Amino acid sequence: MNILLRGGTVVSGVNAKKLDVLISGSKILKVGKFLNTKDAKVVDVSGKLIFPGFIDSHTHFDLEVSDTVTADDFSSGTKAAVCGGTTTVIDFATQNRGETLSQALNNWHIKAFSHSSCDYAFHMAISDFNENSKEELKAMFEQGVSSFKAYMTYDAMKLNDEELFSLLSSLKALGGIVGVHCENDGIIKSLTKDKKENGTLSVLTHPKVRPDLCEAEAVCRLLSIAKAVDVPVVIVHLSSKEGLDVVRKFRESGSKVYVETCPQYLLLDESRYELKGLEGAKYVCSPPLRKKDDCKALWKALKSGEVNTVATDHCSFTLDQKSVGLDDFSKMPNGLPSVETRPVLMYTYGVCKKRISLEQMCRLLCENPAKLYGMYPKKGVIRVGSDADIVVFDPKADSFITKNTHHSRADYTPYEGVRTKGKVESVYLRGKEVVKNGELVLENKGKYVSRNKNTLI
Repeated sequence: MNILLRGGTVVSGVNAKKLDVLISGSKILKVGKFLNTKDAKVVDVSGKLIFPGFIDSHTHFDLEVSDTVTADDFSSGTKAAVCGGTTTVIDFATQNRGETLSQALNNWHIKAFSHSSCDYAFHMAISDFNENSKEELKAMFEQGVSSFKAYMTYDAMKLNDEELFSLLSSLKALGGIVGVHCENDGIIKSLTKDKKENGTLSVLTHPKVRPDLCEAEAVCRLLSIAKAVDVPVVIVHLSSKEGLDVVRKFRESGSKVYVETCPQYLLLDESRYELKGLEGAKYVCSPPLRKKDDCKALWKALKSGEVNTVATDHCSFTLDQKSVGLDDFSKMPNGLPSVETRPVLMYTYGVCKKRISLEQMCRLLCENPAKLYGMYPKKGVIRVGSDADIVVFDPKADSFITKNTHHSRADYTPYEGVRTKGKVESVYLRGKEVVKNGELVLENKGKYVSRNKNTLI
């Protein structure tokens, strides 16, 4: 039976209009005013906002890191995602040293298949770029992987400048795009060594060994390499005004640069590291939280369109996992859980505070990631022929964030007790109502999304 969502306000990247949406099977059949209800189940969504399913293009589920494994695998992580209105995640199929890209991709398919409650795709995170890896790139596109990840830090994963140049050059002909974790590895190692020799080992030291200049220098170096190759790149989880300023300079000279930031760099600041013990440990992530001025600069960049997407970098750990670094910050697994809270946080602190418009929220969380990562218009928009991934959002609801009602296996949220405006009421995944009245009612309905090339202009 068809489903007719009647009376809601459909949000796009251009406008927000009161329109009906007719769902037939897994697709959107019609969008318009006063649609015919014949042979359709009518759902009254009057007063509600109707968003395309949100896309989180930066998650880490079931990832081995810092001698442990993230608390969330695809089962728990995608439940958290879809309950918060995210209907598609793009996770990182991570190549371990010595593995082929095909082995890495297969490993992640095994992790996700039949365990996912929202749709999923993969970036290929390349840790060992060699002649064999280069030969495999074409096969990645044939299997629906059109985006890649490179790290400029972390011994187990980092690529040097020569390898970055070679990777970007190889992908230029194929039309792929690379997202890069930009931090200067040498500076981090040197500062960490100095702090440890001086016995300065608390959580408060974490941001001091990864200052904003580490990010800015790495962004500059990456964009110089990309300019030499003449290809666009993505700066993932940009955290600082210093890094943003570098992006602006390269854009002024003609470089094509896409920028992603995350809720933690908009809403939290480095004062959190002053909290004692595990309270401060909750906020250890890389890049670290910055100053309040950096938060303000990133909000302004969202408003001006200089930042293209907001993802989470969801990398979850329990407090017990975090505790191993209480006496030595360098041993602490880095990351925050937030895949469930991103949409409501962006609505509360973005739209309601007039930092961004409703349409900008849709672009940042839906349309832009769909275009950047080759899923548009299948995903990211409510239009005829698109997947019926739909979020019914009640803008009048008041709520608060708490770990007690969340679906992540992390036993904390960095936003505990935060009051929010609006609430995800129901979620449709390819036409099936998987969340109803805020509760997950259908599990493990997620499917793999094969992607095309970037179309974000």
